[in-house]
Amino acid sequence: MSRSRTEGYLLLLLHAHLPYIRYPEHEQHLEEVWLHEAVIESYIPLLNVFDDLLNDKTDFRITLSVTPSLLEMLSDKLLMTRFQEYLDSRIELSESERSRTRSEPELGRLAKMYHDRFLKTKRLFEDTYRKDLISAFRSISLSGKVELITSAATHAYLPLHISEQGSIQNQLLLGVRTLRQHFDKKPAGIWLPECGYAPGLDEMVAKAGINYFFLESHGLLNASPRPKKSIYRPVRTPSGPIAFGRDTESAKQVWSSRDGYPGDADYRDFYRDIGFDLDHEYLKPYLPGGTRTFTGMKYFRITGKTDHKKLYDREQGLRKAALHAEHFMQEREKQVLFLREKLKVRPVITAAYDAELFGHWWHEGPEWLRFVLRNLSLQKRPFRFITPSEFCSANRVLETVTPSASSWGKGGYSAVWLDPSNSWVYRHLKKASERMAELSEQHQKAEGLLARALNQALRELLIAQASDWPFMMKMGSSSQFAEAKFREHISNFVMLCGDIHRGTVRETTVASLEKKTCIFRDIDFRIYTAKRAV
Repeated sequence: MSRSRTEGYLLLLLHAHLPYIRYPEHEQHLEEVWLHEAVIESYIPLLNVFDDLLNDKTDFRITLSVTPSLLEMLSDKLLMTRFQEYLDSRIELSESERSRTRSEPELGRLAKMYHDRFLKTKRLFEDTYRKDLISAFRSISLSGKVELITSAATHAYLPLHISEQGSIQNQLLLGVRTLRQHFDKKPAGIWLPECGYAPGLDEMVAKAGINYFFLESHGLLNASPRPKKSIYRPVRTPSGPIAFGRDTESAKQVWSSRDGYPGDADYRDFYRDIGFDLDHEYLKPYLPGGTRTFTGMKYFRITGKTDHKKLYDREQGLRKAALHAEHFMQEREKQVLFLREKLKVRPVITAAYDAELFGHWWHEGPEWLRFVLRNLSLQKRPFRFITPSEFCSANRVLETVTPSASSWGKGGYSAVWLDPSNSWVYRHLKKASERMAELSEQHQKAEGLLARALNQALRELLIAQASDWPFMMKMGSSSQFAEAKFREHISNFVMLCGDIHRGTVRETTVASLEKKTCIFRDIDFRIYTAKRAV
């Protein structure tokens, strides 16, 4: 398509994140499976889609935010070894299912579908990606069609730490450094966790050397002054970084559980998993700790609001994904042309989603994305894909506004992360932040065991700051685990601080914590007082 006919832009963004969970003392841990599921169902399928499109020389653009905590897990040899073991167990389970369903042709075809899928995942992981997903992500980014950006180090919800500038700056600096370490390139942009913004964050983003970030729509709609082009033209913030506003219309089409594509009756039902349907003794060898949970093998389609589900039809699911992809692009075309006429500007539609939606929650999601990304290369439309850096480099003069406090999630103003169920964590985090700053200032010349203890204290604080724990406490999903996880890391932090203060640091204690929680292996506690940009 001729650039002269471009009336607007579609900025697709996927945000990949999981909380840091690592239990080397257990052979199997139920929550470690979250990583295994995401790799099998989302990350490898998405990498495969991008690779196929690149091999076909498809002209597409997409932005991918990968959080530092996820990068650290994907590069962890123990966790990747456990992932292989989990994948092998899925292959064994699917073989058992093929045998069990051999007299039921329809179920047998589905069992074979999963068996083939798991075998393909194994081939991709071991042969194509050589057990190194970090290198796979790095490779696709070199194409220039996939832009990799970072997030806060452990996905801390930054607005609720606004009085702790050391915590925020540490989260941002580590976010930048970790992505640069893994991909040999400094990220130009950042995904603010949960799209959480508070006045003044743009200054800290600028100090971290970041050029742009993303906001929920009302963060710009309520800005001062209100942007002349609404959320459809990125703006410059007073400290310099550019803010992109998330588009609510494209979000609803994909996100909404009621009206969005993933809820279609022909798509696979996420919740009807054989891990809950079949005999426990039969499944027990394939369940972590023998506990009933999802296995990844699901035989039914959504069907409707009924317990009597129809069997899943993969071909029909893919046909529906193709139709929904075409519908999505048609709606973006209408949206672009309307906004072009109304606003007298080439609009930027920022369509942002969690990466784990694609494949894990929405089985057909990666194929839907493949259809969308391929669509513009096959059909002439009045808009094209763009990355944030492409836009920023071509548009130096932008309106300057001061964004308002905002977040995504229910209510749009931090309510999910500040609730009677979880608000108690912040008083502990504030005290811990103040204590970490004191220790960092006092021990700038620390070395040996003392430096290791200080580094480990910072690791424990970072993980305690993750937004995942208050989120799960509020939502009720794994709330007991989330509270235990927070208490574990804040208690470890307090213990180490006490040992450092008393001068009673023990090598065995530090080594044990380092073995269990080894995120950011080359961390330096002195970063906590860093005042300069990376």
